[in-house]
Amino acid sequence: MSRPVGLAAYVAVTAAYWAFMLTDGALRMLVLLHFHTLGFSPVQLAYLFVLYEIAGVVTNLSAGWIAARFGLTSTLYAGLGLQILALLALAQLDPSWTVAVSVAFVMCVQGASGVAKDLAKMSSKSAVKLLAPKEKGGLFRWVALLTGSKNAVKGFGFLLGAVLLGTVGFVPSVLAMAAVLAVILAVIVWRMPSGLPAGRKEAKFREVFSKSRNVNMLSAARVFLFGARDVWFVVGIPIYFYAVLSDGSEAGNRAAFFTIGSFMALWIILYGAVQAAAPKLLNAAARPEAEIVAAARGWAAALTLVPGALALLIWLAGAPAPWLTLTIVAGLLLFGALFAVNSALHSYLILAFTRDERVTMDVGFYYMANATGRLVGTVLSGATYQIGGLPLCLATAALMLALAALFAGRLAPDPVAAQ
Repeated sequence: MSRPVGLAAYVAVTAAYWAFMLTDGALRMLVLLHFHTLGFSPVQLAYLFVLYEIAGVVTNLSAGWIAARFGLTSTLYAGLGLQILALLALAQLDPSWTVAVSVAFVMCVQGASGVAKDLAKMSSKSAVKLLAPKEKGGLFRWVALLTGSKNAVKGFGFLLGAVLLGTVGFVPSVLAMAAVLAVILAVIVWRMPSGLPAGRKEAKFREVFSKSRNVNMLSAARVFLFGARDVWFVVGIPIYFYAVLSDGSEAGNRAAFFTIGSFMALWIILYGAVQAAAPKLLNAAARPEAEIVAAARGWAAALTLVPGALALLIWLAGAPAPWLTLTIVAGLLLFGALFAVNSALHSYLILAFTRDERVTMDVGFYYMANATGRLVGTVLSGATYQIGGLPLCLATAALMLALAALFAGRLAPDPVAAQ
């Protein structure tokens, strides 16, 4: 396989992934804010995303085997196509339905969207391992570029979703995203270059379970890292900001939507930018791999301090105040920057720890752990906010990050390939 052909395949996969993540971010914000204005409680809002995360756990566990068996392009096309169907289904939501029926319907649609997202994600991340140059830290640079740019695009999706909801409404927004994604899928199918493996029929499902201690320890750290983010990100902080910013009027709601969407977008974009710059920030090209492995524990420990300090501050402050809101924003942006470095380290290490012939299996298993963390964080986000508000959300995040640091510290200083 020549490098230009490989590069063309990488660009095509990345473009498809960007388009997907733009709609994924917008859809999450549309669903969260739309149903909050309909009177859903924090726990009910969390339920809307539970099946999305459960689907991610199951999909990632099997997607690696599916890609190994049928090829990466097949899983990428399936992910995009399923997202289009999910968007079209969501447009059929009837306001006259009961809360229970609405929750069940949206959970099912979100579950399909979760399957779609993880098929697309696994395909894109595995392609980096196969197509990236290995010399002079090339693998770290390429995976950081893909992941960082993806998160920046998803950040714009959060803003897009909030703006669309406040201007054209829920159903037109969903239908417009489905149409755009359908056009992009058609172009990708028509112009997809060669360069990705077609699959091997002898691949066995049991191969998805890695025998590598490093892969398993890194996956455990990933569970708690992403659980620590979503425990405040999914429900806690949007609802807290809505309570602080909205006065209950239609104009006030629109202003709150825009402000919340802007913050979520800024957070994700900052996260993506720092993630893309992580190889330079860590001077990865000039450092031995053992040092990069060792750094994973220290960065997780540093991140633990941020939500812990914010939880204590909010608890001591009592009532919301402008200075407190600004402090929370600044603290969560710092969290995003440190979280981005942690995430970039993990995304690089999973590819460094696996072999080419096992890449879809190990990446699928690793992102199954990622989805498990998101599932736990999503459930806890609604529950902890309802029980103890934002301080309890953030205190739970600090505890989960301490566990992530513990597992990251068990990675081998001299990584070995997965067996």
